[in-house]
Amino acid sequence: MFEIRIVTDFSAAHSLRDYPGDCRKVHGHNWKVEVVVQAEELDPLGISMDFKTLRRETEELLDTLDHSYLNDNPPFHALNPTAENIARWIYETLSKRLNDPRVRVGRVNVWETERSRASYFE
Repeated sequence: MFEIRIVTDFSAAHSLRDYPGDCRKVHGHNWKVEVVVQAEELDPLGISMDFKTLRRETEELLDTLDHSYLNDNPPFHALNPTAENIARWIYETLSKRLNDPRVRVGRVNVWETERSRASYFE
């Protein structure tokens, strides 16, 4: 199995509904996002997926969140915008765009801070 990874980031605010602490208040993060793509076979050039393609697709998706209040963005207007739910949403959305018979999104990691990370994978 081959894996490639890109790391990028976005800045956004959120508040956690029904959270029993300060995170229920509006606050912001400089979110770091890592996307891992897996492939069992390489293409004729010896590439699993072009890093440029993976970065472009990920950044286009994250641009919809950048400098926003996440609670106002679908699906987070109804779904609590936790790091876990953000990781799952990125995973599912990129999987629809990128997965094919040879390549699939394997994992998405989302950091709220340098020391706090959530992952989603199937």
